[in-house]
Amino acid sequence: MTAMYAPTRDEARTFFFDTWRKYRGGEALAGLESVALAVLLDHPEYHPILDAPERHRGRDFSVDGAELNPFLHLSLHLAVEEQLSMDHPPGLRDEFERLRAAKGSHAAKHDVLECLGETVWHAQRNRAAPDAQMYLECLRRKS
Repeated sequence: MTAMYAPTRDEARTFFFDTWRKYRGGEALAGLESVALAVLLDHPEYHPILDAPERHRGRDFSVDGAELNPFLHLSLHLAVEEQLSMDHPPGLRDEFERLRAAKGSHAAKHDVLECLGETVWHAQRNRAAPDAQMYLECLRRKS
């Protein structure tokens, strides 16, 4: 497997499928699998996909926005969980807590996920490192 922070598409999908299979089979989860399971349980709309890995492992999801890639969405959730656990960038956790108090945990995480995606998109477009201030400012605009 490649580095934990840069898995291939197939490795990332296998991680989610394996975590789900272990959960459904009553097997013990280790490390990041426990965090991933919490994310998976918050997304019942993806359970049919997770229940059919042979059908969805190599599936290409639309890139025109008509069909959300569930594996990208779940992976972004994991990134958000890690960032919140470390409060990175500094101030992220405070912004999340403000949003959580107003909207609830899952909706607040989706706000963070949306701002993370926007920040990464800008970084890729500008061929630069992600801008932490842009990320936090995006969250400040959420209410």
